[in-house]
Parts: sequence; structure tokens; C-alpha cells
Amino acid sequence: MAKMYLTRREVFSASHRLWNQELSDEQNFELYDKCANPNGHGHNFILEITVAGNVKGESGFAVDFKKLKHLVRTEIIEKVDHKHLNYDVDFLKGTIPTAENIVRAFWHVLESKNSEAKLYSIRLHETENNMVEYRGEE
Repeated sequence: MAKMYLTRREVFSASHRLWNQELSDEQNFELYDKCANPNGHGHNFILEITVAGNVKGESGFAVDFKKLKHLVRTEIIEKVDHKHLNYDVDFLKGTIPTAENIVRAFWHVLESKNSEAKLYSIRLHETENNMVEYRGEE
């Protein structure tokens, strides 16, 4: 049976501040530059969730896109859209919300809730030029 890779794309807007409490103000601004702005800064993120599965004969689907859409929207998008990632998102508390840390947190949220297909990758476009992809490797 052929393995298929299906991707759900979502867009959300959020703000965050890159700041490490263990560093001095000077070190933080040198490391994170404008991203260390005391009030944070925002992005229009593009999120791509890719799952892998085999086509099921009775439906012809590898994954029901309606179920994948519902999962991604309820577990991720509703919790991060128009939020400040440092303060408003429980699963990001205590984490420096870099794109790398955000995708890793998204992975951990979805990995335990996705029963229909195997989570394959998560891509997060922070800007039109910067994107991070994570495949669960630790």
C-alpha cells in the first residue's frame, strides 16, 4: 500500500519577545536584536503540518482532511492566534519562543493527539524568508 504525505496549511498572527533571563540586557539585544523589543513584536506565521499514512480502501483517504483541520485548529491555532506567545500560551510558558522552540512545542502537542496518521513534519514560516522545519528528532 502506498504511503501518502498530506499537509494542512494554517495562518496565524502572534507576537513574541526573544529574551533569555540568564543574559544581561546588552547580551540579549546583541543576540536577538529587534526581536528583544521590550513589548515584543509580531508575525503573520504560516504553519504547515504534514502527516503520513496509507490509503484506506473504504474511503480512498490516507487522512481525513476535516479531522486534521479540526485537530490543528483546536489544539494549536485557537491557542496561538492573536496571542502573545510569551504570556498567553500555556504550552510555551518558560520557553524562549524562537521558531525552533515553537515548532518543537507544536510537535509535542500534536504528537499525542493525532491517531489517524503519523506526524511527519511541522514547518513554520516566521517571515517570507525564514522557515523552520521539525521532524521530531531529539
